[in-house]
This record gives sequence, C-alpha cells and structure tokens, in this order.
Amino acid sequence: MDCQPTSELLDGYLDGELDLVRGLEVEHHLRDCVACARIHARRLALRNELESARLYHAAPSTLETRIRAALRRVDMAPPAERWIEWRKFALVSGIAAALLITSTLAMRWMTPAHDDLLAHEVVANHVRSLLADHLSDVASSDQHTVKPWFNGLLDFSPWVSDLGDEGFPLVGGRLDYLDGRSVAALVYKRRKHVINLFVWPASDGDSNTKAGRIKGFHSLHWTAQGMNWWAISDLNANELDDFGQLVRARAAKANAP
Repeated sequence: MDCQPTSELLDGYLDGELDLVRGLEVEHHLRDCVACARIHARRLALRNELESARLYHAAPSTLETRIRAALRRVDMAPPAERWIEWRKFALVSGIAAALLITSTLAMRWMTPAHDDLLAHEVVANHVRSLLADHLSDVASSDQHTVKPWFNGLLDFSPWVSDLGDEGFPLVGGRLDYLDGRSVAALVYKRRKHVINLFVWPASDGDSNTKAGRIKGFHSLHWTAQGMNWWAISDLNANELDDFGQLVRARAAKANAP
C-alpha cells in the first residue's frame, strides 16, 4: 500500500473502523514507512490528549462579587421591581445551570475513559498478532535471548522471564504499539492458549490489578516497578489471574534491592 491511500485510511484505522484486510494493510505499511508512522503517532497522541483533557473549568474569581452585587440590587429595589428582578435572576441562573449540566453530561457520555480505549487497543493488537501470524519478532523461550533483542528498539529495558516452571512458558517477544508509543510485547502460552503481555513505562504510581473482559477475551492490567502491564488472552479468568500474580511477584523480586 502506498502513502496516499494509507493517509486516507489512517483516521478509520485509529477508530477501529476498517475491515481486517484493510487494517492489516495499513499496519504493514506503518511498519515500513517512517513518515506515515510519524503521522499516525501524532494523530494518536492528539486523540489521547483530547480524551484525557479535564472537563472542569474553574469559575472566575469575580463571579462571586458579581452575584452578590446582583443580589444587593434586588434587595434594594421596590417590591414590584424586586419580584421582576428575582424572576430574571432565577431564569438566567436556571438556564446557565441547565446548560452547564447538559454540556458536562454530554461530554462525559461522548468521551470514553482512557482505560476503556486502551483496553480496545490491547485487544485489537492481540487479535492482529494471532491473525497475521506475527506473534514474535524473536522466537525463543530463553529470556537471555529475548530481553537483549529489545535493546536499541525501546527507550526502556523490559522485564523478561520464562515462566515454564509454572506452566506459562515464554515463546518470544515482539515490538508493538500502544497508547501512542512503542511497547514490548512478551508472548507466553498456557497449553494452546496465547497470552500477550504488553509492558511500557508508566507515569503513575503502583496500582492494584484490574480484571476485565472485552470481545470474548480476558484482560489484566496494573502498574508496578514504574511500568504499565497489560495481559490479554482467551484463557479462562482464573488461570489468567494466576499468570498475572506470577508475573507481578517475579517482576517485583527481580527489581528488589
């Protein structure tokens, strides 16, 4: 696919509106074309910024003074005029409050939470890795092979460990793209079930593990050791939870002083 058709399809690709064939064509082009990949990254970053923007706007410091002055004028007016002023004041205040509530609710309804959007990205990347037969850029169960492979490709060093002794063997790793940046995707298996574990630096502190289910897949995500962790699989929820606890414990032990 050339740059021109790719640029025309980028918005649909970002919104998950393309069919599988078109989506894969755009994804393959983005891997090979630096210019289009930069445009995609800028648009994704802009979308994330708009979605995370705070909807709260502080009232100006002069608002209280203006309201008190208006109330004083109403109190000082003759009884007949006072009634008219009160009605005008109540009408204007009611309309302003209704507009504020309506606009706030509408914006909250229209703007999905960042974690919800990220969960859809995680699922989409997981499905693409299965359908495109692109589970691994480096296929190995040796953590000393997989971990060094990421050197120079990422601006961080991901935790990597083979968990075969606990029934979750490492099968490889690949470079992936989530939340507007390049991330490490570590691939594990449980019998015939594939588990994608996405890892990248976190801006927030540690958090508890949160479980979810979307489009038939179970997911786990948490932050620890300065990293975001997302695990996704069609594995049953209990076994995926076992995997998450194991990863969290091993990673914490590896980073212990």
